[in-house]
Amino acid sequence: MSVDSTIKEDDLPGFVEETILPLRSDHNVFAFYGDLGAGKTTLIKEICHQLGIEKADVNSPTFALVNEYDNGKVYHFDFYRLEDETEAYDIGFEEYLDSGNLCLIEWPERIENLLPADTVKIVIQHCNFEERNYKVTGT
Repeated sequence: MSVDSTIKEDDLPGFVEETILPLRSDHNVFAFYGDLGAGKTTLIKEICHQLGIEKADVNSPTFALVNEYDNGKVYHFDFYRLEDETEAYDIGFEEYLDSGNLCLIEWPERIENLLPADTVKIVIQHCNFEERNYKVTGT
């Protein structure tokens, strides 16, 4: 499966509903790649919102490394500050992955070797002030 779309932020809800959420039936790990300010957290906020989580409750866990939403049904990771993969082991990253719950990972390149083979990868590129390009790949 592969999708390549350039969309405006106003069209993000439809993109999430039509492209991202249907993948949940077969995947629980989603990795979000992109430069600072590309829109990783914005996309994650919209995914969580469509799952019934208030957008205001969704924040990038830059210092905590992981936020838990909806009583553990959704885990949101931010590995930007990770020095190496052992720090992910220290927070029990494998247990989160094995939980079967939704795992949304920002800066997954820091723990690439720990990602399951069936991880959905979403690459976000900032095109201009209004548009982002989203490349979604998964098995």
